[in-house]
Amino acid sequence: MNILLTGSEGFIGSNLKKKLDCNLHCVDLKLGQDILTCDLPKNIDTVIHLAGLSGVRQSLDNPTDYWKQNVIGSQRIFDTYKNTDTRILYASSSTAKEPWKNPYAMSKYSLEQIAPEKSLGMRFTTAYGPNGRESMLIPNIIKDNVHYINVDHSRDFIHVDDLCNAVMMLIDKPEYGVMDIGTGYTHKLTDIMSHFNLTYESRIGKETERKDNKADIFNLTKYGWKAKYNLIDYINDERIKRIN
Repeated sequence: MNILLTGSEGFIGSNLKKKLDCNLHCVDLKLGQDILTCDLPKNIDTVIHLAGLSGVRQSLDNPTDYWKQNVIGSQRIFDTYKNTDTRILYASSSTAKEPWKNPYAMSKYSLEQIAPEKSLGMRFTTAYGPNGRESMLIPNIIKDNVHYINVDHSRDFIHVDDLCNAVMMLIDKPEYGVMDIGTGYTHKLTDIMSHFNLTYESRIGKETERKDNKADIFNLTKYGWKAKYNLIDYINDERIKRIN
Protein backbone atom coordinates (compact mmCIF):
# COMPACT_ATOMS: atom_id res chain seq x y z
CA MET A 1 0.00 0.00 0.00
CA ASN A 2 1.20 3.51 -0.88
CA ILE A 3 0.39 6.03 1.84
CA LEU A 4 0.99 9.79 1.83
CA LEU A 5 1.47 11.11 5.35
CA THR A 6 1.48 14.89 5.67
CA GLY A 7 2.68 16.42 8.91
CA SER A 8 4.90 13.38 9.34
CA GLU A 9 7.32 15.11 11.72
CA GLY A 10 4.71 16.57 14.06
CA PHE A 11 3.46 15.16 17.34
CA ILE A 12 0.90 12.73 15.93
CA GLY A 13 2.65 12.15 12.60
CA SER A 14 6.00 11.19 14.15
CA ASN A 15 4.27 8.60 16.33
CA LEU A 16 2.05 7.31 13.53
CA LYS A 17 4.82 6.76 10.99
CA LYS A 18 6.55 4.35 13.38
CA LYS A 19 3.49 2.12 13.14
CA LEU A 20 2.80 2.25 9.41
CA ASP A 21 4.17 -0.79 7.60
CA CYS A 22 3.81 0.29 3.99
CA ASN A 23 5.39 2.29 1.18
CA LEU A 24 5.28 5.60 3.03
CA HIS A 25 5.64 9.06 1.44
CA CYS A 26 6.24 11.79 4.04
CA VAL A 27 5.58 15.51 3.61
CA ASP A 28 6.41 18.05 6.31
CA LEU A 29 7.74 21.59 6.63
CA LYS A 30 10.59 20.18 8.72
CA LEU A 31 11.59 18.17 5.64
CA GLY A 32 11.53 21.33 3.53
CA GLN A 33 8.13 20.53 2.00
CA ASP A 34 5.19 22.91 2.16
CA ILE A 35 1.83 21.38 1.20
CA LEU A 36 1.00 24.64 -0.56
CA THR A 37 3.82 24.28 -3.07
CA CYS A 38 5.58 20.90 -2.89
CA ASP A 39 5.25 18.09 -5.43
CA LEU A 40 2.68 15.55 -4.30
CA PRO A 41 3.18 11.90 -5.27
CA LYS A 42 0.84 10.10 -7.65
CA ASN A 43 -0.55 6.56 -7.35
CA ILE A 44 -1.39 6.95 -3.68
CA ASP A 45 -3.81 4.50 -2.08
CA THR A 46 -4.40 6.46 1.12
CA VAL A 47 -3.72 10.02 2.24
CA ILE A 48 -3.42 10.66 5.98
CA HIS A 49 -3.41 14.44 6.11
CA LEU A 50 -2.13 15.71 9.45
CA ALA A 51 -0.27 18.83 8.30
CA GLY A 52 -1.48 22.19 9.55
CA LEU A 53 -1.33 24.60 12.45
CA SER A 54 -2.79 23.74 15.86
CA GLY A 55 -3.49 25.69 19.01
CA VAL A 56 -6.39 27.94 19.96
CA ARG A 57 -4.43 30.76 21.58
CA GLN A 58 -1.90 31.07 18.77
CA SER A 59 -4.71 31.26 16.21
CA LEU A 60 -6.05 34.41 17.86
CA ASP A 61 -2.77 36.16 17.03
CA ASN A 62 -2.29 34.68 13.54
CA PRO A 63 -5.71 33.88 12.03
CA THR A 64 -4.50 34.36 8.44
CA ASP A 65 -1.73 31.78 8.85
CA TYR A 66 -4.22 29.25 10.23
CA TRP A 67 -6.58 29.78 7.31
CA LYS A 68 -3.76 29.49 4.80
CA GLN A 69 -2.30 26.26 6.18
CA ASN A 70 -5.41 24.50 7.47
CA VAL A 71 -7.86 25.39 4.71
CA ILE A 72 -6.02 26.44 1.57
CA GLY A 73 -3.25 23.87 2.09
CA SER A 74 -5.82 21.15 2.64
CA GLN A 75 -7.75 22.21 -0.44
CA ARG A 76 -4.64 21.50 -2.50
CA ILE A 77 -4.46 17.98 -1.05
CA PHE A 78 -8.12 17.39 -1.82
CA ASP A 79 -7.85 18.76 -5.36
CA THR A 80 -4.82 16.63 -6.13
CA TYR A 81 -6.63 13.36 -5.41
CA LYS A 82 -10.26 14.27 -6.11
CA ASN A 83 -10.54 12.28 -9.39
CA THR A 84 -8.85 9.17 -8.04
CA ASP A 85 -9.77 6.23 -5.82
CA THR A 86 -7.46 7.51 -3.09
CA ARG A 87 -8.80 7.14 0.44
CA ILE A 88 -8.44 10.42 2.36
CA LEU A 89 -8.35 10.73 6.13
CA TYR A 90 -7.61 14.17 7.53
CA ALA A 91 -7.06 15.71 10.94
CA SER A 92 -9.89 17.86 12.17
CA SER A 93 -10.51 18.79 15.79
CA SER A 94 -13.17 18.59 18.46
CA THR A 95 -13.09 22.40 18.37
CA ALA A 96 -14.87 22.27 14.99
CA LYS A 97 -18.11 21.63 16.88
CA GLU A 98 -18.07 25.29 17.96
CA PRO A 99 -16.41 27.10 15.05
CA TRP A 100 -17.38 30.57 16.23
CA LYS A 101 -15.11 30.27 19.26
CA ASN A 102 -11.75 31.03 17.60
CA PRO A 103 -9.86 31.05 14.26
CA TYR A 104 -8.45 27.56 14.83
CA ALA A 105 -11.91 26.08 15.32
CA MET A 106 -13.21 27.96 12.27
CA SER A 107 -10.34 26.70 10.12
CA LYS A 108 -11.09 23.09 11.10
CA TYR A 109 -14.83 23.51 10.55
CA SER A 110 -14.18 25.08 7.14
CA LEU A 111 -11.82 22.23 6.30
CA GLU A 112 -14.66 19.79 6.95
CA GLN A 113 -16.96 21.73 4.64
CA ILE A 114 -14.60 21.55 1.64
CA ALA A 115 -13.50 17.95 2.15
CA PRO A 116 -14.45 15.36 -0.50
CA GLU A 117 -17.67 13.48 0.11
CA LYS A 118 -15.95 10.13 0.61
CA SER A 119 -13.23 11.36 2.96
CA LEU A 120 -13.10 11.09 6.73
CA GLY A 121 -12.42 13.99 9.06
CA MET A 122 -10.99 12.81 12.36
CA ARG A 123 -12.02 15.14 15.18
CA PHE A 124 -9.16 14.61 17.61
CA THR A 125 -9.68 15.57 21.23
CA THR A 126 -6.68 16.42 23.45
CA ALA A 127 -3.70 14.18 22.71
CA TYR A 128 -0.78 13.56 25.05
CA GLY A 129 2.29 11.33 25.06
CA PRO A 130 5.83 11.10 23.58
CA ASN A 131 7.02 14.08 21.52
CA GLY A 132 4.07 16.21 22.57
CA ARG A 133 4.28 19.98 22.71
CA GLU A 134 5.98 21.04 25.93
CA SER A 135 3.56 23.94 26.28
CA MET A 136 0.60 21.59 26.73
CA LEU A 137 -0.92 20.88 30.13
CA ILE A 138 0.10 17.25 30.69
CA PRO A 139 3.88 17.77 30.19
CA ASN A 140 3.70 20.67 32.63
CA ILE A 141 1.81 18.65 35.22
CA ILE A 142 4.56 16.03 34.95
CA LYS A 143 7.17 18.77 35.55
CA ASP A 144 5.20 20.53 38.34
CA ASN A 145 5.16 23.62 36.17
CA VAL A 146 1.47 24.56 36.02
CA HIS A 147 0.79 28.19 36.92
CA TYR A 148 -2.97 28.36 36.46
CA ILE A 149 -5.96 26.18 35.61
CA ASN A 150 -9.28 27.00 34.01
CA VAL A 151 -11.43 25.64 36.82
CA ASP A 152 -14.53 25.29 34.64
CA HIS A 153 -12.79 23.15 31.98
CA SER A 154 -12.82 19.40 31.38
CA ARG A 155 -10.90 17.56 28.68
CA ASP A 156 -11.06 14.21 26.90
CA PHE A 157 -7.36 13.29 26.96
CA ILE A 158 -6.25 10.54 24.56
CA HIS A 159 -2.78 9.02 24.50
CA VAL A 160 -1.14 9.44 21.11
CA ASP A 161 -0.60 5.68 20.82
CA ASP A 162 -4.34 5.04 21.22
CA LEU A 163 -5.04 7.82 18.73
CA CYS A 164 -2.64 6.35 16.16
CA ASN A 165 -4.20 2.90 16.56
CA ALA A 166 -7.60 4.44 15.82
CA VAL A 167 -6.27 6.14 12.68
CA MET A 168 -4.69 2.93 11.42
CA MET A 169 -7.89 1.00 12.03
CA LEU A 170 -9.91 3.53 10.03
CA ILE A 171 -7.76 3.33 6.89
CA ASP A 172 -9.82 0.51 5.43
CA LYS A 173 -13.13 1.06 7.21
CA PRO A 174 -16.20 2.36 5.28
CA GLU A 175 -16.49 5.54 7.32
CA TYR A 176 -17.02 8.98 5.78
CA GLY A 177 -17.91 12.48 6.95
CA VAL A 178 -16.51 13.21 10.41
CA MET A 179 -15.76 11.06 13.45
CA ASP A 180 -14.69 11.85 17.00
CA ILE A 181 -11.35 10.37 18.08
CA GLY A 182 -11.07 10.39 21.87
CA THR A 183 -11.69 8.17 24.87
CA GLY A 184 -15.29 9.16 25.55
CA TYR A 185 -14.32 10.20 29.07
CA THR A 186 -13.45 13.64 30.40
CA HIS A 187 -11.28 14.74 33.31
CA LYS A 188 -11.94 17.97 35.15
CA LEU A 189 -8.63 19.82 35.13
CA THR A 190 -8.99 20.64 38.81
CA ASP A 191 -9.41 16.94 39.64
CA ILE A 192 -6.13 16.08 37.93
CA MET A 193 -4.32 18.80 39.85
CA SER A 194 -5.85 17.69 43.15
CA HIS A 195 -4.89 14.07 42.53
CA PHE A 196 -1.22 15.07 42.43
CA ASN A 197 -1.54 17.69 45.19
CA LEU A 198 -0.43 20.49 42.88
CA THR A 199 -1.09 24.15 43.60
CA TYR A 200 -2.33 26.55 40.94
CA GLU A 201 -4.02 29.86 40.31
CA SER A 202 -7.73 29.47 39.54
CA ARG A 203 -9.12 31.08 36.41
CA ILE A 204 -12.35 30.99 34.47
CA GLY A 205 -11.93 29.93 30.86
CA LYS A 206 -12.27 32.48 28.09
CA GLU A 207 -15.21 32.55 25.69
CA THR A 208 -12.79 31.59 22.91
CA GLU A 209 -12.21 28.15 24.48
CA ARG A 210 -14.46 25.10 24.76
CA LYS A 211 -15.30 24.05 28.30
CA ASP A 212 -15.60 20.36 27.42
CA ASN A 213 -14.54 18.25 24.43
CA LYS A 214 -15.88 14.79 25.25
CA ALA A 215 -15.82 12.49 22.23
CA ASP A 216 -18.68 10.33 21.01
CA ILE A 217 -16.80 7.08 20.36
CA PHE A 218 -19.65 4.80 19.26
CA ASN A 219 -18.27 4.55 15.72
CA LEU A 220 -14.84 3.64 17.07
CA THR A 221 -15.93 1.02 19.55
CA LYS A 222 -18.14 -0.80 17.04
CA TYR A 223 -14.90 -1.90 15.33
CA GLY A 224 -13.44 -3.12 18.61
CA TRP A 225 -11.22 -0.11 19.30
CA LYS A 226 -10.57 0.67 22.96
CA ALA A 227 -8.21 3.08 24.66
CA LYS A 228 -5.38 1.24 26.42
CA TYR A 229 -3.81 4.14 28.30
CA ASN A 230 -5.06 5.66 31.54
CA LEU A 231 -4.21 9.35 31.92
CA ILE A 232 -3.59 9.34 35.68
CA ASP A 233 -1.40 6.24 35.48
CA TYR A 234 0.60 7.80 32.63
CA ILE A 235 1.22 11.04 34.53
CA ASN A 236 2.19 9.12 37.66
CA ASP A 237 4.66 6.93 35.76
CA GLU A 238 6.24 9.93 34.03
CA ARG A 239 6.55 11.84 37.30
CA ILE A 240 8.31 8.85 38.90
CA LYS A 241 10.73 8.69 35.95
CA ARG A 242 11.65 12.33 36.52
CA ILE A 243 12.40 11.67 40.18
CA ASN A 244 14.54 8.63 39.40
